[in-house]
Amino acid sequence: MLDKEENPLNVLGEPLASCSTEPLTGFFRDGCCNTGPMDHGRHVVCAIMTSEFLAFSKSRGNDLSTARPEYGFAGLQDGDRWCLCLDRWIEADRAGVAPKVCLEATHSSALEKVTVARLAGGN
Repeated sequence: MLDKEENPLNVLGEPLASCSTEPLTGFFRDGCCNTGPMDHGRHVVCAIMTSEFLAFSKSRGNDLSTARPEYGFAGLQDGDRWCLCLDRWIEADRAGVAPKVCLEATHSSALEKVTVARLAGGN
């Protein structure tokens, strides 16, 4: 069992909102950036994709823009929302290419490594 966190909160201290169902995102593929013990990548940041970030992610070995039909993945485009790994968002932020974040849909556990102000100030 994956042990999804019950009644998760966002970084604003409110109930966690959905990030995206088109494309379907989240570690649990339920549209939310919820997390649990099995989510070792901590897919908790609801980010709005940019072509700049997608190119950055691809250069780091995580190609999110190429379709992978065998996994039911159409590939992400500019404007899509996606639950990113917290460490990847931080890495992109340090490189100046972090995508904007939907705070209402970003899990509160992101605050263990980054502030709300930093998340709100993403490029």
